[in-house]
Formats: sequence, structure tokens, C-alpha cells
Amino acid sequence: MALNRLDLNLLHVFDTIYREGSLTRAARALHLTQPAVSHSLARLREHFSDPLFTRQGNQMVPTPLARRFSESMRPGLTQIQSAVNQFHAFDPASQRKTYSLALRDILESTFLPRLMTRLADYPDIEISSQRTARRDMETQLAAGKLDFAVDVLLPISDQTAHELLRKDRLVVIARKDNPVTRKDLSMPDYLAARHVLVSSRAEGPGIEDFELSRLGVQRNIRLRCQHYYAACRVVESTDFLLTMPETYARLIAESLDISINTPPVELPGIDVHLYWHKPYSREPALIWFREQLHAVASGRA
Repeated sequence: MALNRLDLNLLHVFDTIYREGSLTRAARALHLTQPAVSHSLARLREHFSDPLFTRQGNQMVPTPLARRFSESMRPGLTQIQSAVNQFHAFDPASQRKTYSLALRDILESTFLPRLMTRLADYPDIEISSQRTARRDMETQLAAGKLDFAVDVLLPISDQTAHELLRKDRLVVIARKDNPVTRKDLSMPDYLAARHVLVSSRAEGPGIEDFELSRLGVQRNIRLRCQHYYAACRVVESTDFLLTMPETYARLIAESLDISINTPPVELPGIDVHLYWHKPYSREPALIWFREQLHAVASGRA
């Protein structure tokens, strides 16, 4: 398998098929026809004497050899790409680019509308928003399957860069005619009310409960659910209270008959961070997109 017998352009094709998991999506990302990508894959299979990818449904699944090769090859390919990219300015008005972004559902609702409004003048810029398990975030960033992730502050390795994107605060949601909202919400009223807790976990407290526990009090959680919109619908038709991030609360309040109230005690803020693979930090296309995300987060979109 001498290197001088392998067309190095095929490495880019291999990496794209590996990341996209589909010949059709790889062809679109490479701006090639699908037959051209299939021909490149055939040459790679001949060179390695291995199928490299097998079709399972709509997915091209890498073989064990392909997985080992990707793990060994990707760091070098990343360095080459970064070295080349830093000498080429990125022009979003004339260059096609797809950005892969990991967002949880609440962040999708608050970020994507403003982001797509901001990108309206760039018809060749595409966005792929994905839900990625936090445990897989760094692996996906390093593998190039994600360009960025937006989430709360998480423990990360020194290969992942991050920066504060925006700060949010917790507020209390109630239906507009709930008696407790006729005046400033007091701690006794807050503790006496029934509460909804939104969490992707099946058990455990919310971040607001840690502060209440520190004060030696406990609220009455009667419903635990997965999504804030569903919780707000419950609040709209009951006397339940919901404690949630203010940015999303104001978005939902535009369509539901709910009020936004200040908590009776100061609760921890929510810092939203932007994450990316550190070796990509100098890539012009990613620098440009980071600027767009900061503009959206700051309300400049």
C-alpha cells in the first residue's frame, strides 16, 4: 500500500463518505456526481482490498478496517486542511458550505429562526442541526461530523475549544389568571404551588432545586416531562408553575396565555457555550460562522 500509488484526493472522498454515511450526501458535500463518488470508492476498495463501507438500509457503514484507517488518518488530514485553509479567505456570498451544528431542542427554537434570517443573503450556506448526546460531542467534533455544538458548560478535554455565547436567567411561568401572579411571587406561594420539572433524565433535581435545597426548602414537583413547550401547555390550563430559561419563555409566551414572573429567590444563571474542535480554530469558514452565532446570541441578527 505504497503512498505514491494512492491518489491523495481519494482520502478526502473517503473521509466525506465516512462522515456523511451516504454516497448521495457525500456527493452533495463534495460537489461531485454520485457516479464520480462511487468510482472513487471503487478505487479505494481496490487499493485496500477491502469493501471499506457496506450498505445497511440507507446508510454506508464502515468496515473495521475503514474505522481503523479513519482513526489513524483523520488527525493528519485535519492538519493539512487547516494549513491550506488559513491561506484562503472564506467568501460566504460565493462559496458553498454546509455547517453541522449540535443543538438541543430549546436552543433550536431560540437560535435557528434568527440564524436563518441572518443567513438569508447567502443562498449557498446550508445548516444541519442535530441532536447529539453530550458524551459523544467531542468525538463528533474531532471527527468532523459536527462543526460546532451549543450547550451549557460541560467538562471537556484540551482538544475542544469553547467560549461563552450568551447568558440566560431562570423565570417562573404561570397562567395569566393564576392568583399567585397578582402580586410579586412570594416564597410561600412558590413553595405551596404544584410544579412542573422539565428534564431529559428520568429522575433527579433541576438546577433550581439545588439552590432551594441550600436554603433548606423543597418545592412540590407533581409533573416531570421532557419538553418545555408541553410543560407550558400544562401551565396554561392549570395552577402549576414552571421554572425555565427566560429566552425560551418569552418565545413561547407569544403564542400561549401565560405570564413570566421573577422567582422569589435568586437562582443560578444559565451560561450557554459554543464548542468546536481546537485544531479547526484558524479555519476561515469556521471563524466566519462563529461570528454569525455570536451575532445571533447577542440579538444583532
